[in-house]
This record gives sequence, C-alpha cells and structure tokens, in this order.
Amino acid sequence: MIYLDNAATAYPKAPGVAQAMADCIEHAAGGPGRSFGAFGEGPARIVFETRQALADLFGWPDPTDIVLTSGATYSLNLALQGLLRPGDHVVTTGLEHNAVSRPLTHLRAQGIQITRVACPGGLSPEPGAFREALRSTTRLIAVVHASNVSGALLPLTEISAIAREADVPLLADASQTAGGVPISLAGGGPHLLAFTGHKGLLGPPGTGGLFIDPSLDVQPLCRGGTGSRSFSDEQPTDRPDRYESGTPNVPGIAGLGVGVRFVAQRGVTDIRAHETRLIDRLLSELGAVPNVSIYGPRAAEERVGLVSLNVGDVDPAEVGLRLEREYGIITRCGFHCAPWAHESQGTLDRGAVRLSVSPLTTEEEIEQAARAIREIAAHAG
Repeated sequence: MIYLDNAATAYPKAPGVAQAMADCIEHAAGGPGRSFGAFGEGPARIVFETRQALADLFGWPDPTDIVLTSGATYSLNLALQGLLRPGDHVVTTGLEHNAVSRPLTHLRAQGIQITRVACPGGLSPEPGAFREALRSTTRLIAVVHASNVSGALLPLTEISAIAREADVPLLADASQTAGGVPISLAGGGPHLLAFTGHKGLLGPPGTGGLFIDPSLDVQPLCRGGTGSRSFSDEQPTDRPDRYESGTPNVPGIAGLGVGVRFVAQRGVTDIRAHETRLIDRLLSELGAVPNVSIYGPRAAEERVGLVSLNVGDVDPAEVGLRLEREYGIITRCGFHCAPWAHESQGTLDRGAVRLSVSPLTTEEEIEQAARAIREIAAHAG
C-alpha cells in the first residue's frame, strides 16, 4: 500500500507513538492534578513534557501559553468564540476549512460581520488585501496557513506584520503546516496558532492545541474540573487550566509528545525540504499530462505537501477508487471539508482528488503514483 492521504491524517505515525500510548494506559493511568504520588506524577510529567516540546518546536518561551485540546477544530472554535462578540468584524479568506467557515457562519447569525479575502484559482491572496479589508470594528484576522485543498501557502509573516500594525489579533490555522513548515511564534508571529497532532506532528488523533498570546483575554469554550483550585466553583483564571477542563487525554498526549520530539529531532527545515522535493517531482511528472488538471500554485515552494487534481471528466471518486483498487494507492477524493476553498479554485461542482505526503513518504512512492495517474488519464478520453 502507498499512503498519500497525510493531509487528512498521517500514516504511519512517528516511531514509538503507539508504544508510548500503550505504556501510558498500562502504567500512568492516573489523572494529572487529581491523583496522589506516582499515580498522578507520571501523567502530570507526560503532559508537562509534551507542552514543553511544543513550546520549543514553535520557539515560544512559556509553555503555559499553549493549551492542549482535542485538535485544531476545538482550538479554532475556542479562539473564534472566545474572542468575537456581536457587532465585531472578522477578516478571513476564501481558502478556509469548515473548522473556521462553520463557526464563522454560526457567529454571523449572532451579529458577527465577515469579510472573505478573495483567493482566485485557490492561490494565496496578496498580503495587502488584508490591510484593505480592515474596518474600525475588525477584532480578528483568521487565516489558514496553507490550504488543505489547493496546497497554497499563505505569507504568514507578512500577514502577521499587518495585523500587528493594525493592533488586530491574528489567528492562524496551522493544521497543514505544524511540523512541516517552520513556524516561529516569537518576534511578531500570529497571536493565536491552532494546530492538530495527527497530521504533520505525526501523533495520534484527538490531540492538538492552541497557542494564545498572553496579551489576549480569550474566554473559555468549556468550564469544569481542572484538577486545580478544586475548592472553588469558579473557573481558574491561570493558564493553561483556564482552558483545559475535564480529564485530559493523557495517552494521546503521550503519543503526541513522541511525535513532536521525532519532528524536532529530524528538523522541520529538513522535513520541509523533503516534502517540497516530493511535490516538485509530482508536479513535474503530471504537469504536462493530457487530461490532468492540477490546482493551486505551480511552484512546489509556494505550497505544502499536497496536490489536488482531476482527470478529464472522470468523477474524482472513480479516480480515487481506481487508484486504491488497481494500484494500492490511498488518496482523498471529494470536497475535503472545505467548500470555500473548492469555490475559490473552481471545483465546487465536483471536488478533486488529493495526494498528500509526509516526512516518511518516498520518491519511489511518488513515482508510482504519478505513473498510475498517467495510466488512468490515458484511458479517460
């Protein structure tokens, strides 16, 4: 099997992830902040070390500003619903995943105003478009760091500078970039960074987090037991407890920690170079093939490790099914939970076939995938 659906969830996971989760369930079953002695110390240490590893990966000095969540969707909802109020205006893009577009659509019914910066062809918008979209009531800029449909990589540094110049918080969805593209939170980066653990960080599903700049007062999305200040019926105000109600997913966090450390040891810069080479190879192999339409940027350096395409008038689902049944290649077909992005790149009527790589994908696998698509395209007349 050749697995090219890493933009949905990475496979295989980093070496040691499964073992760390199994060891945690067997030997560290207590609740951090809730159990006595070693039974609670082990889980607390796992959570602390994973939080510290994430802070180190993103270049942020205080790990308590990184909230551990069930994934990017919860993190994005926490940021959006924790900051925006009726009458506020938010600037976003035409490339957003439903994890942003659906909460914003819900908030719009409550009086939130939304401006979508256009992204024709699924390409990255010009940074100046964000400045032009600002209003006196703008309370947030929310952007996907890289589209999960077109692969377009947005200029996060430039957008961050515009946001800080306007004194407007910037929320970045790093679902497709955390672990695969260098991200620095220090020195003028985004005010909020949502990420998931099961993609580029090579950890298990049900894990992720949200970086919250200490200058922001984000309201909790959920309130309840935190293991701290249990004598009070009021939610703690200190971080990260303010945002981490309920017993944490310690086995998942243990696996996430292993994935983060694997990524850090290999080096995000090295991973970025490896995935860019693979995408460049795929674009080169398929760029001139008749009947194959490739979406998004033509240069591998301007996109993340994924390519979306269609083959003639063949339904994307049929192409994906043939790739799996005839060639053993796993891809993702359809609309990728991102109708705004498909609308931007002109595929809302049919969707697309997406191939996405990981640090563990090989050049041989990319060559086999390209050969399979050429063969399918040859008979798609």
